[in-house]
Amino acid sequence: MEQLIDTFSRKFYYLRLSVTDVCNFRCTYCLPNGYQPDSNQSNKSFLTLPEIRRVSRAFAELGTEKIRLTGGEPTMRRDFCDIIAAVHENPQIKKIAVTTNGYRMERDVTRWKEAGLTALNVSVDSLDPRQFYAITGQDKFFQIMRGIDAALEAGFSTVKVNAVLMKNINDTSLPAFLDWIKHRPIQLRFIELMETGEGSEHFRRYHLSGDVIRTRLLQQGWQLQQRERSDGPAQVFRHADYQGEIGLIMPYEKNFCQSCNRLRVSAIGNLHLCLFGEQGIPLRDLLFDDASLNDLKLRIQGGLRHKRETHFLHQGDSGITPNLSFIGG
Repeated sequence: MEQLIDTFSRKFYYLRLSVTDVCNFRCTYCLPNGYQPDSNQSNKSFLTLPEIRRVSRAFAELGTEKIRLTGGEPTMRRDFCDIIAAVHENPQIKKIAVTTNGYRMERDVTRWKEAGLTALNVSVDSLDPRQFYAITGQDKFFQIMRGIDAALEAGFSTVKVNAVLMKNINDTSLPAFLDWIKHRPIQLRFIELMETGEGSEHFRRYHLSGDVIRTRLLQQGWQLQQRERSDGPAQVFRHADYQGEIGLIMPYEKNFCQSCNRLRVSAIGNLHLCLFGEQGIPLRDLLFDDASLNDLKLRIQGGLRHKRETHFLHQGDSGITPNLSFIGG
């Protein structure tokens, strides 16, 4: 089988596929003013189901083993179950995941699993309902908690929960989070706040290194685990006394990009080599019929020649990313 490899000998097994930019939450670190359509893309629709089927097939034939559906909020698409099923048509794809704010999980998670979904990431930045509302702009904390329970009842062996780490907001909540996962099969992932084009001021006020959490975990006997080749960038820790796990995503740490194994396709069909890279590589003109599959694969492979060795977040360069909903975070 063909394999995607860049000029730094990194192999790419993981695609983050955005299916919409639209989101119904107003998270302070992402879309504090709510979703605003990009005036420069007002005439561009999101990828259609046949286009999603073709792009996922191309990546599957290029060695991709995991596809994560992202947004925006991907479950806002009415054809979300059909999208899962389309990706599931590729036997090479061993894991189909979604990153969601969770507002439709309680109602729909069983249907997603039946369509082929194998993994879930849910955003829960606080276990305090009032603080959750202050961060997200939505009074849906208990609804999302019920959704997580529904996912476990539906047969998902574990649920990953994402919490963006913010100084003086949720950085003191580690004990509460640890209590929550002690007897639950949940991998709680603290994600360092990242600077984006629209979020520079928020970043300066609230950024905190994940090393603060890592130091506490190591002091309490948590053990770092080995990564699988299609895993995301999280450093995962386990403890004998806990059913759950802790993950840390620390993009400002030295050599973070050294193990990069993932590419991104935006909701309008551009290949992005990095979350914080420059202009994407258009793929959509090759998604209109099956006859273009080989040309599509060649363009994806050719694009990898331009992937940089590292991002430049540490220099304040977030590329063209205005916010984290832009190409799926």
